[in-house]
Amino acid sequence: MTKYKLNNTGRSSSEVTLTSYMGSTDSERKDERYYQMQLDSNENDNISETNRNIDGKCHDCPDSCEFLQEPGKIAASLEKRYDKYSLNELKVENLGRDACLCEKYNGGCKLCPRPSLAPTLTLSLDGNHGKDSCLACQGASCGSPNPIGNGPYPHYSPTPKKNTWKSDAVRRLRACCSKKTLLRRIPILAWLPHYSFRSGLADIIAGLTVGLTVIPQAIAYAGVAGLPPQYGLYSSFMACFVYTVFGSVKDSAIGPTAIAAILTRENLHGLGPEFAVLLAFLSGCVELIMGILQLGFLIDFISGPVSVGFTSAAAIIIATTQVKDILGLSFPGGKFLQVWTGMYEHIGETRLWDTVLGVSCIVVLLLLRKVKDIKIGTKDVSESEGKVSRLKAALAQALWFLSTTRNILVVLVCAALAYYFDTQNKQPFVLTGEVKAGLPQISPPPFSATVGNHTYSFTEMASTLGSAIFVVPLLSILENIALAKVFSEGKYVDATQEMVALGVCNIASSLVESMPVSGALSRGAVNHASGVASPAGGLYTGALVLLALQYFTPYFYYIPKASLAAVIIAAVVFMMELHVFKPIWRTKKVDIIPAVVTFGACLVTRLELGIVLGIAVNLLFLLYASARPAVRVTTAVSEGGVRYAVATIDRALAFPAAEYVRRALRKAAGDAPLVLDAHHVQAADFTAAKGIKSLIEDFHARGQTIIFYNVKPSIAEVFRGVKPREFVHCSCRAELERLLLEAQRRARRAT
Repeated sequence: MTKYKLNNTGRSSSEVTLTSYMGSTDSERKDERYYQMQLDSNENDNISETNRNIDGKCHDCPDSCEFLQEPGKIAASLEKRYDKYSLNELKVENLGRDACLCEKYNGGCKLCPRPSLAPTLTLSLDGNHGKDSCLACQGASCGSPNPIGNGPYPHYSPTPKKNTWKSDAVRRLRACCSKKTLLRRIPILAWLPHYSFRSGLADIIAGLTVGLTVIPQAIAYAGVAGLPPQYGLYSSFMACFVYTVFGSVKDSAIGPTAIAAILTRENLHGLGPEFAVLLAFLSGCVELIMGILQLGFLIDFISGPVSVGFTSAAAIIIATTQVKDILGLSFPGGKFLQVWTGMYEHIGETRLWDTVLGVSCIVVLLLLRKVKDIKIGTKDVSESEGKVSRLKAALAQALWFLSTTRNILVVLVCAALAYYFDTQNKQPFVLTGEVKAGLPQISPPPFSATVGNHTYSFTEMASTLGSAIFVVPLLSILENIALAKVFSEGKYVDATQEMVALGVCNIASSLVESMPVSGALSRGAVNHASGVASPAGGLYTGALVLLALQYFTPYFYYIPKASLAAVIIAAVVFMMELHVFKPIWRTKKVDIIPAVVTFGACLVTRLELGIVLGIAVNLLFLLYASARPAVRVTTAVSEGGVRYAVATIDRALAFPAAEYVRRALRKAAGDAPLVLDAHHVQAADFTAAKGIKSLIEDFHARGQTIIFYNVKPSIAEVFRGVKPREFVHCSCRAELERLLLEAQRRARRAT
């Protein structure tokens, strides 16, 4: 026995071992000479050198094997998609013990890309292999029945599988109950045993910092959603606690967000907070189901241009709804055109001091945002300057803290100013008003609601919310996963786990009268900059919100609405990604269409309708591309002097493209034989197969030859399924030459 041991240099985590068994008799050679491959997993992924134990010649090939001199090439040969019958499309990680390495590629050994020593492989018109002998197979006939097993390829003996679906179900059930799955679905079990005092200190600092940020934002986002202020605070603590257990991204700060708030406002129709709480519950259910069923691929249908158009439009709408609070105006309406129309009609009622306060707060917030970027001294200092450097570091840290807590500082200063004027019996500002004190009661979400004299049942409430039940969770998942990827630092983001965590967070939050929640990029940035070490930072954020609800709600009465509006505008102004339109135009101009359609539709109609229209435009582009594949036709001359046309299709054959491809090939072929190169065709469906059958019949009626070249076995089976008149295909150049010569002889006899 000669053993060929080669490390797969193309895949550092695998080792490929080739073993050639030499029988003592001719009959044993026919039955036993086949390759057996074993894939030994290397858990350390640390193979660093190529080991070889060879004697200079391949025992199954009389000539010296090229792979013996350059063993790295075997990886390139094997790193292809594994196919049912052969090595021609074999993928290393999917090797099985029954995979046969004796590929009839031009009658030779696939491992030795030398000219074949065997006679040319013969293919009959029905696609079956001929009976010529193949030296690479030790004399076995190419396509003859396998002495070891059945199938079109010799030496391939697949192990019969019994009760495949049962074994697969058992395997999946065991995987769901494994320790690995448990640690993945409840991440706290993975990081809690290694939690240290240093990590706890970092989480306390980050959690309290985020808490100081979320309190004013929560009150403001409640106004964006058209809800009383306390509902913003109700949405800011339970999700933090739950995400500590189920969250997999340490930087994600779950709570109310601008996009979730504006979507909630557009779908409440002024019917009250009960509908917002039910929307949070239903959104959580949808997110949880998507996570369990692993439907995260639906997010992929929201392309970059559509996301940019939606986010920019949402930011403009949110800012627009806050402008009336900056001006001190009060009128109904929350849509983009309604707000601007209302401001035009009520511009004469503008309150001077609210406007001055609001504009001043926006300027101060934008300036404080840049304070953290001020450079204090240099990093490299001498030992004598150590004290000075420590002072500079402390000053830099103080500036960072001032910049991070700018929202709460501005709101507190404005509230103190309003309180002072109240003691002087003056009210120059419109105030937030009374905020319900105390913690919310834990109760099931409302499945019925009474508004005025009408009582809405659960069905009526769900019907009123409409598409928001699916749009809100979809966009919340998109926002949260985008946040996770920003701060993942190149690490893998488990999208399924994030969907599960977000679903559980919304369901749990709905028990405490919360509106829909998600991960906020602004608070995530604060969390990351604060040095958070684990999702446990959310515990301290939630605790701070609970303290504010229990003890400080009476003081929220004095917060001017103009200051809260300034907080929102200063936050969402950076959500507008209008600068991205220029690179989109420069990269691929057609991508600007879904972005503009989404942007305009969101502003003019509703946000969820706008994003649906943008996705629809994108899908139309994708469908058009699949319906109109590129069919390139060139002319060539074979070695035997036969002139023929070569047609190449650049993608899969799906039903929208069937008739188009058929017409294009009929038009391009002319009178010469047509060779259809299908090496780019990765998939085909029934309609495409019917189109190919019609094409074959068209060519047969014209007395013209059509040959399918490089057709994958799976695609060939699809084409054979419709039982065409004759399906001539081959996979090697020599066979193509022979078929072309036969076509030429038939054409001459016909004339």
